[in-house]
Amino acid sequence: MKPASIKILKDELKYKSADELLELCLKLARFKKENKELLTYLLFEAHDEDRYIAAIKEEVDMLFDEINTKSFFYIRKSVRKILTSLKKQIRYSKKKSTEAELLLYFCKKLKEFKPSITKSPRLQKVLETQIRLAKKAISALHEDLQYDYNLMLDEIESL
Repeated sequence: MKPASIKILKDELKYKSADELLELCLKLARFKKENKELLTYLLFEAHDEDRYIAAIKEEVDMLFDEINTKSFFYIRKSVRKILTSLKKQIRYSKKKSTEAELLLYFCKKLKEFKPSITKSPRLQKVLETQIRLAKKAISALHEDLQYDYNLMLDEIESL
């Protein structure tokens, strides 16, 4: 079955009652974990972006603390898992300032990580890519925010 376009879905949803819309949302939430996470963000966390960012940072801290440091293979695997989770949460927000802040935080944690990632070219490449993505997100922000985030970026690059 080929899914309908967003416009067709939007037009069809206009004809649904509030109860029918509620039932559709609940079916979506039950169907897939990501749908439930997005609905949770939209209902409970979208109004307080700062608290949302703080909660994600705490989760990133916890995940970095749990990384198995026996070999760079395990470190890489864990870093990719953290990054996948982070990207998903950034996608829920859709705000460039949130994206920039969380990517910079991830880069800072990765740069400060012990053992040093300088011994792993793959981890270095991950860091470089995320810094590039953070710069791209920063460039889309207001000039005042750009200045603040660029200071954070300079601090990370100097570590």
